[in-house]
Amino acid sequence: MEDKKSDAGGSGSIRNEDMIVRADTVDLNNLDLELEMPLTAASSSRERQVHSTPMEEWEIDLSKLGIKDVIAHGTYGSVYKGVYDGQDVAVKILDWGADGVSTTAETTALRASFKQEVAVWHRLDHPNVTKFIGASMGTANLDIPSTNSDGHRSLPARACCVVVEYLQGTLKNFLIRNRRKKLPYKTVIQLALDLARGLSYLHSQQIVHRDVKTENMLLNTKRTLKIADFGVARVEAQNPSEMTGATGTLGYMAPEVLRGDPYNRKCDVYSFGVCLWEIYCCDMPYPHLSFVEISSAVVQQHLRPEIPSCCPSALTSIMQKCWDGSPENRPDMDEVVRLLEALDTSRGGGMIPDDQKSGWCCFGAARGP
Repeated sequence: MEDKKSDAGGSGSIRNEDMIVRADTVDLNNLDLELEMPLTAASSSRERQVHSTPMEEWEIDLSKLGIKDVIAHGTYGSVYKGVYDGQDVAVKILDWGADGVSTTAETTALRASFKQEVAVWHRLDHPNVTKFIGASMGTANLDIPSTNSDGHRSLPARACCVVVEYLQGTLKNFLIRNRRKKLPYKTVIQLALDLARGLSYLHSQQIVHRDVKTENMLLNTKRTLKIADFGVARVEAQNPSEMTGATGTLGYMAPEVLRGDPYNRKCDVYSFGVCLWEIYCCDMPYPHLSFVEISSAVVQQHLRPEIPSCCPSALTSIMQKCWDGSPENRPDMDEVVRLLEALDTSRGGGMIPDDQKSGWCCFGAARGP
């Protein structure tokens, strides 16, 4: 597993390309928003004259944005820590591509994905969703610190950025740090409930995240979990046949997504089931299999992560319901919330016995580094 440099808010689309499978095209037709952005100051002026309603309700005032230290690098850009209007923020910056020249299919897809992320994220408001602050597209006015070790600046002429609240770290990294000692059962259920409530809210807004994984969940200083990274999220299609294509992260993707079949919000429920297992075990699902082997085994052999024998039966049942091979058999996320809320955590029941603080695992031999 790649240990990312990112340990802060909004890893965004900064991903290991070998782990991510994304749809080749992004369908924006179902988004009830004006998304076409001007690429020059002149066209911006013309657009404002043509449209009677503001198109840029989410656009930030760049004069209030200060970009500081880089948090993570990726193929298409970087994530920085910054300050916006006196508030600590995470700033994801992607190369917009040069204007006035024909763009590559890759750049076009990147722009579409970024527009979709902004379109989805800016209208969300929930305590378990990372707060969106604003965005700017195709601008040359970003004061981006140089990140090259030799001191030379290798920065895009034009860039787009999305600014979100700054959070201390990812759930993935938190679980890695607790891989050996594991988490108290109350903490497991608290984190699971935060994630379930956030997903239930997204689904109530007709949003399918499509890349639910612990790496896309952030924690604040009070260990409240918040969902981040809406780069492949989209409004749920009324016709399931309109949502196809393998989008997400291998190991978390539902069988119907891996097969390229039509799918709906239940693909997020499947991914939640894998995340729930990961939170309980503080371990990686399928640590000894390649991504090709995982894909084949999940679809053809109904492979799922091994549930430890000490896992309470009620929690085991929730995992199994969520990752059922048939989407129609999976519960909705609001039902998952109710099932988790009904669990009794007063008597323990996690990987850590009541008479032992840490260092014990009912898998038997300790796993991981």
